[in-house]
Amino acid sequence: MEKVTIEIERCKGCGLCTTACPKGIMVMGKEPNAKGYYHATVSDHSQCIACALCARMCPDCIIRVVK
Repeated sequence: MEKVTIEIERCKGCGLCTTACPKGIMVMGKEPNAKGYYHATVSDHSQCIACALCARMCPDCIIRVVK
């Protein structure tokens, strides 16, 4: 089950969420969104501990975490 959802089209690719993730599973994607930004994505949902540090760090509030 996916614990983290990201509004990909609103992501500006700042990377702050990737620095906040203690597991290192929040990464920048390889494909750009419609605006041309390389967006954040989760590399392995099974490793997510739902700490929500990524969501707290996001300046645009586009990350949602479900426990």
